Amino acid sequence: MDETEQLLEQVADRVRNSARRYGRALPAPLGAGEIARAEGIIGFSLPPLLAGLYTRVGDGGFGPEQGLLPLDRAVGAYRDQRESGWRWPEGVLPVADFGCAMYACVDCRSRTAQVLLFDPNPGEPDLAWSVDTSSLAGWLRGWLDGTAWFCEESEAGDAYDLELAPWAEFRSRI
Repeated sequence: MDETEQLLEQVADRVRNSARRYGRALPAPLGAGEIARAEGIIGFSLPPLLAGLYTRVGDGGFGPEQGLLPLDRAVGAYRDQRESGWRWPEGVLPVADFGCAMYACVDCRSRTAQVLLFDPNPGEPDLAWSVDTSSLAGWLRGWLDGTAWFCEESEAGDAYDLELAPWAEFRSRI
């Protein structure tokens, strides 16, 4: 079993256990055709790990903060943001709503599927983008083990004045 398969199994186990514990059903996984349809709309492929979350675990509702967005909502948010005045970069898909208009996003064109934080609250596109983690795999591992800044049990959260690095590639990607 490779690293991606192992991580998908760990996420699926946590999601199943959580759903069982709280007595709630999660959305069913998507089929390959639904992934292909979404990719056709947005014009780029999903990284294999992100596609695997949607096809093997479920269509959103699990993960950090309020959970992974259902794919159709992620596609809709991407299209809305691309048409907004925020100069949203091509290939950067919002995947989780962090509240206050903030999104965790996957840079689907990066080799590692880095996770970016979009926070429009500073008021300017140049200040809105930060690197959350260098890879989607790392972002998921941080959620699984509770060490990511957005986890309540983490010591890296808001109480410690988290400073994320600005996304240096923003200007070259718009």
